[in-house]
Amino acid sequence: MLQLHSDQDRGDGSLKYILSGDGAGDLFIINENTGDIQATKRLDREEKPVYILRAQAINRRTGRPVEPESEFIIKIHDINDNEPIFTKEVYTATVPEMSDVGTFVVQVTATDADDPTYGNSAKVVYSILQGQPYFSVESETGIIKTALLNMDRENREQYQVVIQAKDMGGQMGGLSGTTTVNITLTDVNDNPPRFPQSPAPRMSKRIATWIQPPTCYNFFPPPAIISNGTYQFKTPESSPPGTPIGRIKASDADVGENAEIEYSITDGEGLDMFDVITDQETQEGIITVKKLLDFEKKKVYTLKVEASNPHVEPRFLYLGPFKDSATVRIVVEDVDEPPVFSKLAYILQIREDAQINTTIGSVTAQDPDAIRNPVNTNNVSTFTTTLSLGVCCNYTRKKTLSNLLPVYSVDRHTDMDRIFNIDSGNGSIFTSKLLDRETLLWHNITVIATEIIQQREESVHDENEGVEWMLYKGNQQSTYNPKQSSRVPLYIKVLDVNDNAPEFAEFYETFVCEKAKADQLIQTLRAVDKDDPYSGHQFSFSLAPEAASGSNFTIQDNKDNTAGILTRKNGYNRHEMSTYLLPVVISDNDYPVQSSTGTVTVRVCACDHHGNMQSCHAEALIHPTGLSTGALVAILLCIVILLVTVVLFAALRRQRKKEPLIISKEDIRDNIVSYNDEGGGEEDTQAFDIGTLRNPEAIEDNKLRRDIVPEALFLPRRTPTARDNTDVRDFINQRLKENDTDPTAPPYDSLATYAYEGTGSVADSLSSLESVTTDGDQDYDYLSDWGPRFKKLADMYGGVDSDKDS
Repeated sequence: MLQLHSDQDRGDGSLKYILSGDGAGDLFIINENTGDIQATKRLDREEKPVYILRAQAINRRTGRPVEPESEFIIKIHDINDNEPIFTKEVYTATVPEMSDVGTFVVQVTATDADDPTYGNSAKVVYSILQGQPYFSVESETGIIKTALLNMDRENREQYQVVIQAKDMGGQMGGLSGTTTVNITLTDVNDNPPRFPQSPAPRMSKRIATWIQPPTCYNFFPPPAIISNGTYQFKTPESSPPGTPIGRIKASDADVGENAEIEYSITDGEGLDMFDVITDQETQEGIITVKKLLDFEKKKVYTLKVEASNPHVEPRFLYLGPFKDSATVRIVVEDVDEPPVFSKLAYILQIREDAQINTTIGSVTAQDPDAIRNPVNTNNVSTFTTTLSLGVCCNYTRKKTLSNLLPVYSVDRHTDMDRIFNIDSGNGSIFTSKLLDRETLLWHNITVIATEIIQQREESVHDENEGVEWMLYKGNQQSTYNPKQSSRVPLYIKVLDVNDNAPEFAEFYETFVCEKAKADQLIQTLRAVDKDDPYSGHQFSFSLAPEAASGSNFTIQDNKDNTAGILTRKNGYNRHEMSTYLLPVVISDNDYPVQSSTGTVTVRVCACDHHGNMQSCHAEALIHPTGLSTGALVAILLCIVILLVTVVLFAALRRQRKKEPLIISKEDIRDNIVSYNDEGGGEEDTQAFDIGTLRNPEAIEDNKLRRDIVPEALFLPRRTPTARDNTDVRDFINQRLKENDTDPTAPPYDSLATYAYEGTGSVADSLSSLESVTTDGDQDYDYLSDWGPRFKKLADMYGGVDSDKDS
């Protein structure tokens, strides 16, 4: 590359050249004798364009520099050794279909690592190698644009474009790189929906039933027949509203929301009978029933159904209307309908005095099929098809039904009491029980009309083999068809008959003052009647014949269904007659006349000068000199005070109880009676004598209990004397049994406690009761071996023995 030389170098080898800096010793080396600098590797400007090196000459023997260090810069000159590289290996872009020429698609970018300031090594020019004539690219910017007008996605959706980037300004000898651009045309709504106009497709097969022989099947036509844009569907007349009849579909070459279709019925005979809805998933139109159909009224409907796009782009309207229409023909099929009543509801009337089996009226129902054709023969359908086995089955299904008059019946859930009945043949309604309007005015029942069918015969015929197989054999058979029945409400009003007598509206009890004047009104009477005559109630009031003469009162009929009781004389005496019973006859004016007799009670009372009642009891006036009200109140208070005093005294006496011997309410076995004195031990021979316990005769005869005073005194029962050698436990059990069975035992509780340890104790008995029967002295040294609990007892008895020994 270059050579370094020092003025001090005489060529005798006394100097040595050294090199330092960027890449020294690795990329650059120096000849220490001559000073020649050489590159050991190929230099790449794109990696490092400038290197800074330092060189110096030193004395080989002393190692000291002979001249100052020199610095020099090495610059790498660029050559065109790098091709343009795109930022992406594959580009993806989209552009709407039907776009104008020059519509921006995507921009590609390529970079060149060469020095852009040195020549044209880094000047990149773009060109298109693949994708013409559909797309173009700008040579300087790399922008890809559409180059063809009205590119249609439905014809071609995907395009692959290859773009080249070349340096040296695109001149010969320049380096180049390529990239791929995948361009997809996005959809726009440029296609209207279209119904298919192809001829009817072939009949599809659906196996329904095996029919002998097994080589024959039952085939049905497809649900819709399409021919020249016309759909045909069949639906039974019994289809309820909302029942789908069939599907229609218009095709749209667009996708996404541009392919969404809305269906509507725009014209035809069944605008109000049918409806169409859109299946959002399949974009099909579903024809549904909107109102109930009637085969007898109309058998065929023709509709015009329109399919349109809800999202329309105005710039494509020039392509034509974005909608299409089709004709839908709907054939209503006859079904076996239930009988139909002549009215929606029946209203009948009958008098309440009608006898049993009286005819009220009749209902009428007819079978619509029988009206149209007394003998309803189903349509004869012939299907011909070729099976995959090559066997052709040409057969005819026949089924004949004869519709007869319906059978009538009463729904017993609406006539639980079976008051009415119906003639099953002619529908006549008659009574089966007596009626009463006052009990129930209206009877609401339901009448059922059920169809009767007569099944004749059903056969299948195979014309190829000339054999007929009978599915039903035998004579004609009439059967009920409960599924084909209808109901109608029947309202029966019971007409009134004057069979109830009028009576008082309430129980009347009034009074008359002793100083009443003649013709004075003391009570107004009113009457009611359960009957309901057509002209209204008209009641008449009068005194009973037996009371009309000599009565102290009179009845005045007001002619408005009321009457008044008037006095007939001046003054009444309650001491002579305190109560009057006045019989009143009430009659109606209907036919036949009904009447009843009611009694009015009139009491004679003392009244003030305003006519207000004060007293109606004659006894209160017999003793005018009796006690006053104040005196009676005082007497009652004294009696109450006396009763309260007696009750309090009795309560206090109950609370005064004698303190029992044992106060605690706990278990009596836990009671301990403690005496705060110490016994005399073995020397105390008078503390307790077991002989007394064994000999009942030693008990004082007249000694009684001190805790309770007995009501009666009983002589103590003499019990046999126990033997001296009797065990104490046996003795106690014996006494317990005697007391339980003693009929002379007092009726109050008695407690006798016997302290007996029993046999089997390790310490034996500690009682001194047996000391009287023991002749020798006992040794109590063993008490010391029983532990600290018996230390006090051991010291006590041990000390006694020590005293004796001393």
